[in-house]
Amino acid sequence: MADTPCPFETFSNLALPNIRAAFIQRAPGVDVLADRQIALDRLKSIHLSTMEKAGFGGMPLAQAEQVHSAHVRIVTKSTPFPVPDCDALVTTEAGLCLGIYVADCAAVYLADKYGRGIALAHSGRKGTDLGIVTQTIDTLCATIGATPSDIILQISPCIRPPHYEVDFAADIRAQAVAAGLKEIHDCGRCTATNPDVYYSYRREKGRTGRHLALLAMTTS
Repeated sequence: MADTPCPFETFSNLALPNIRAAFIQRAPGVDVLADRQIALDRLKSIHLSTMEKAGFGGMPLAQAEQVHSAHVRIVTKSTPFPVPDCDALVTTEAGLCLGIYVADCAAVYLADKYGRGIALAHSGRKGTDLGIVTQTIDTLCATIGATPSDIILQISPCIRPPHYEVDFAADIRAQAVAAGLKEIHDCGRCTATNPDVYYSYRREKGRTGRHLALLAMTTS
């Protein structure tokens, strides 16, 4: 059925009190051989039902326009979505689910160990070169009064060499180190080498689906 939940993965490094994180994988049996918006429309009901299964039910979904920029926005439940001209979202509100679409680019999860705020960034080759991760770390820390050592970073599945000529996941890790983070984690999985599990923009020549990265603070 169109609204049957699809597989998703979680990250043990983000298993913190009042933090919920997930990464929605490929939806079996859905025709995504289409342009981005058509593919997203076909996946919408599946993503919503998977959000429910993953523990994000009833939460507003905060989304960014995703223009491969280094722009970060602070959002609340009253913010109109998608937020234009940005690729990363920061919030201090519990019960608001941050969402980023990716299909080779990395979703970068950032969570304060003390539960004061979270951030989620879309970081591919261009955004990484522009410093989106550094900007997101700086914005989150400034917003919640944290030091970089308070923040945990997790990199999602993304494309990696030899299937891509640049190892931007390594660049993300380097930027996080330079920003002062001490807890930096990378799942290490490549979207291009697992066609049964992940979509890949490069492998499927631009006509494919999108994963949905999810991050929220909960009240319990």
